[in-house]
Amino acid sequence: MDSDFYTAYLLHRRPYSDSQVMLDMLVEGVGQLRMLARVSGRQATKHKAQLQPFQALLVHYSGKYDLKYINKFELHGNPLYLTKDKLYCGFYLNELTNRIVPVNEPLEQVFELYKTHLENLNSDVDLQSVLRSYEFQLLELLGYGVDFSFDASGEPIDERQTYSYFPELGFLMQQDTRSGFSGAQLKAIANHDFSQSDVLYMAKQLSRYLLKPLLGNKPLKSRELFMASQ
Repeated sequence: MDSDFYTAYLLHRRPYSDSQVMLDMLVEGVGQLRMLARVSGRQATKHKAQLQPFQALLVHYSGKYDLKYINKFELHGNPLYLTKDKLYCGFYLNELTNRIVPVNEPLEQVFELYKTHLENLNSDVDLQSVLRSYEFQLLELLGYGVDFSFDASGEPIDERQTYSYFPELGFLMQQDTRSGFSGAQLKAIANHDFSQSDVLYMAKQLSRYLLKPLLGNKPLKSRELFMASQ
């Protein structure tokens, strides 16, 4: 099949041959696709410079099977110039998306979710809040979301109570208030309100727990880079 031009973001690139690179692209209205691009000849340097993360591209590709071939591509709009912590957060968005979003599965909403949060990294919004919001919404789109409105018994989450999380079940009320999630924290996470430090901390612990089965034991390079920079 031949595509029309689609807006896409580069998530990951690696050499494939002397004249080709393999690209994992997040494509608008499609999802994540794996593509080969030729970067040889007089335009090689220019093409390599354009195939950069955080730069929207217009791509025209072909291919009937899992691996697509980029026929043409061009820059689309201005790139985001992320620096310092924003840059590491951008790398994290790319690596997380690349690793847990299935290739060649129709997940149309992931592109807009990614684009919105990538742009939010370049705003005055708290960076950790942007990451937590992206993680929970991405998990929801992939079918791994958590019900923050009702507990495992089907009762509404009570802001005055304390809960533990159990895989496959959800949140169960507990008597010990020294650990676990408060109902107020769960409601804040559900609303993507991470303005309180305790909510942000508990959201990070929960998202890491939920993402671990999807990421496996392979460490995140973006996280390692961030820790090395501190």
